Amino acid sequence: MAAIRVLVVDDSLVFRKQLERSLSQDPQIDVIATAVDPVDAKQKILALHPDVVTLDVEMPHMSGIDFLKQLIPQHSVPVVVVTSTPTNAFEAMKAGAVDFVKKPVVKSPADLQKFIRELSFKIRIASNAKVRSFNSNTAAPSLTQRMSAACTLNKSTLIAIGASTGGTEAILEVVKNLPANTPGVVIVQHMPPVFTNMYAERLDKICKMSVKEAADNDRVEQGRILIAAGEHHMRVQRDSRGYYIRSQTGERVNGHCPSVDVLFNSIAALHTNNVIGVILTGMGADGAKGLLRMKEAGAFTIGQDQTSCVVYGMPMEAYKMGAVTKQLPLDQISDEILYQVSKH
Repeated sequence: MAAIRVLVVDDSLVFRKQLERSLSQDPQIDVIATAVDPVDAKQKILALHPDVVTLDVEMPHMSGIDFLKQLIPQHSVPVVVVTSTPTNAFEAMKAGAVDFVKKPVVKSPADLQKFIRELSFKIRIASNAKVRSFNSNTAAPSLTQRMSAACTLNKSTLIAIGASTGGTEAILEVVKNLPANTPGVVIVQHMPPVFTNMYAERLDKICKMSVKEAADNDRVEQGRILIAAGEHHMRVQRDSRGYYIRSQTGERVNGHCPSVDVLFNSIAALHTNNVIGVILTGMGADGAKGLLRMKEAGAFTIGQDQTSCVVYGMPMEAYKMGAVTKQLPLDQISDEILYQVSKH
């Protein structure tokens, strides 16, 4: 199996050389070149045709985000962004980056090693990912956009969504036009601390529903979306008032905290059929077994289809094991959610 050919783009000579040296120790990765800025990077992309690009965001001459906006429509090379700023990460994903890695504050060799392991892992994922840009959407208004806020929706329904690589924009596509009276939504997106809160704040500015990072004992309520906090597993429990959240630290499950399986398994344990489960783009199998348990407990389950996924991993595993009631393109999932909610 050929090594993944990587171009490293960073304006810091020290960091650039460190990345080149460290990534080259991975037998699956071949750092074919480095670039100091977007101008240099564009020339080397055209000349060398790398499999994956790692891209710093804050650089001279042009920001990494502006570079992505120019690059992706012309050259669909997978890009993993390296940034310390959540806002930049989300803007980069919107512009077409496959994934991001938080730039480390290096206090010890262990900090750098952890960062390199994560970056190497995401480079491997990116090498098989589908590059998409979410900047333009000329599709006709969907059911979610046409529905009146006064329509009848069953407020007791629970909607649960899980995603990983490519999920920040996929989740936005699903929830942005859900009416303000949509039943409560709980979401696990694999993401580090701080980034989850910033992501919730970003969605809150865009969505008709209110959005916040989940805290322990938050109520799952009509009109509210709760995003699992980084490094915290999110579980749904029930009392006489309805559903509420337990948000707690814990060991990684399937390599993740928060884990989609932890959320889905907690919902399956409630033994209610008034639930909709959704599994979106992502590498690996986190959430597949939990979605199956939800379906077996009576939930209606939706899986994103291969064509619209950045990485058809988690939805594929769920589909293969029979956990998916209906498989759909990304742009049809919100309509299906509301259709199912209106039937309950």
